[in-house]
Amino acid sequence: MYLKRLELKGFKSFPIKTDIIFKEGITSIVGPNGSGKSNISDAVRWVLGEQSIKSLRGDKLEDVIFAGTDTKKPMNYCEVALTIDNEDNKLELDFSEVTIKRRAYRNGESEFFLNNKSCRLKDIKEILLDTGIGKDGYSIIEQGKVDEILSNNPVNRRKVFDEACGISKFRYKKQEAERNLKNTKENLERINDIYVEIENQLKPLFSQQEKAKKYIDLSEKLKTIEVNSYVKEIEELERELNEITKHSDLLEKESSEVDKQKSLIEKSFNETNKEIEEIDESINKSQEYINTIKSVISQKDAQVNLINERIKNCKNEIERKSREISDIKEKLSNNKLFINELKEKQTKKEEK
Repeated sequence: MYLKRLELKGFKSFPIKTDIIFKEGITSIVGPNGSGKSNISDAVRWVLGEQSIKSLRGDKLEDVIFAGTDTKKPMNYCEVALTIDNEDNKLELDFSEVTIKRRAYRNGESEFFLNNKSCRLKDIKEILLDTGIGKDGYSIIEQGKVDEILSNNPVNRRKVFDEACGISKFRYKKQEAERNLKNTKENLERINDIYVEIENQLKPLFSQQEKAKKYIDLSEKLKTIEVNSYVKEIEELERELNEITKHSDLLEKESSEVDKQKSLIEKSFNETNKEIEEIDESINKSQEYINTIKSVISQKDAQVNLINERIKNCKNEIERKSREISDIKEKLSNNKLFINELKEKQTKKEEK
């Protein structure tokens, strides 16, 4: 079993997806200060379940997500995947490769995946027990870790020795069993308290039991009475239902007859509508003919008015001419008299 591959995306100084391949043997990562060497070990600790952001040289979870530069935008999440070769079945999984993935978002949410299947951090910790891998394992030794191991603190040394000896898994199971046992004892104490409380309530419960029995007997009698009452009501309702059914049959017959009459009336109504449409059509034609006649009459009236006007003008002209004729006749008579006088004068002059 060995570390095979490390994939980083958006973690600290790795904005783009970066794959680091580890082959069997020793792999060294070198570079100047500030090039991101420590970010690789931080990524390994983080994907294995490190919860302390200060241990990863940050103040909050957002500090492990790429914060952006002058040329690149900040990312909304980061993701680290660690692939372990499991050909020797050191990990109790039926896979030749085991990939542990952790993903974090800026809102504080974090997810763990085991071979691309969602899982809990507890599941990953249980798989990595007694393998030396883990945030507290001896496979990751950063600055100051050796001093911590060699210090006089026996607790820290014991964790490393337990992990190396392969008893950390059993110690973890022991702790889990002790926690379960403690919870069970607390539950038993709670059950004893409940038992005492129930015993104190037994005496009033006996009296309540007697009352309950009486209540049950009375309830049974009441049910019998109610059932009899319901039976009578049902019989009455059935009689009413039969009458209503008969009445409904009559109404259905009347309704069928009414429907027949309705169909006949609708038929006659449709025929009447057709006749009315024909009459309306003839009326429209007659109206058009009347309108034509009215227009002709109006034209003729105009002509008559014009003729009457002409007649009136002619009458006026006749009257004027008649007056002129009378004047001429009068002048003529006067001229005749004058001529006669002249003739008489002429004859007299001729005689002379």
